[in-house]
Amino acid sequence: MSDMTLHGLAKAMGKIDFAMLTTRTEGGMLATRPMSNNGEVEWQGDSFYFSYDDARTISDITADPHVALSFQGSAGLLGKPPLFIAVEGNGRIVRDKQAFAEHWMPDLERWFPQGIDTPGLVMIHVRAVRVNYWNGADEGEVAV
Repeated sequence: MSDMTLHGLAKAMGKIDFAMLTTRTEGGMLATRPMSNNGEVEWQGDSFYFSYDDARTISDITADPHVALSFQGSAGLLGKPPLFIAVEGNGRIVRDKQAFAEHWMPDLERWFPQGIDTPGLVMIHVRAVRVNYWNGADEGEVAV
């Protein structure tokens, strides 16, 4: 076991381009999709993702806020396995443009061409309740 900290995981997560966000659908199934990680590294148990208000993800979170995030880093030197991170948390939908501006990255304009003024833009705020990681033979859970 290692002494991995939330801050250490945050730095590693900031280098991972995409997270996989899992929600529970209206029919009780699980739905997973990639979300841009925005490169935010000052993570204290919160993460933020942009979407469109009419996306299934938004209706899923509105009906059941329990979500999961997964991250996979790049492979290490000499064939070392990559870092894997699993986050369990609660999601909520944010519709405040000031909050959008605080978490906006210019690269997001690829999906949201009018920036924070894109019609139907919303932000998903995930508050972690549990974080697990696997880094080669090292694994553990980090307190949030």
